Amino acid sequence: MSFRTRDGRSWEPDYLVSIDLKKCIGCGRCYKVCGREVMTLKGLSEAGQIIDLDEEDDELEKKIMVLNDEGACIGCSACSRVCPTNCQTHAPRG
Repeated sequence: MSFRTRDGRSWEPDYLVSIDLKKCIGCGRCYKVCGREVMTLKGLSEAGQIIDLDEEDDELEKKIMVLNDEGACIGCSACSRVCPTNCQTHAPRG
């Protein structure tokens, strides 16, 4: 499905489909540019499990961004343009 910009140019949305937890540094830049709460900040435990940030800090290996509401993504790809580690994967609607 293709869409048009305000002035009529063709535009194909690319939706956020995954975040590479090994690459993500949890900087929050993607979260700040997304007004749709598609992502949220979580923690990654030493065992590699995603945990809430209010859990024990001694289990926290690092902070990461994870998908929160994938269906809210409008495919603008603003999050990927600000990501310093290129940890996101986007795809057209299938």
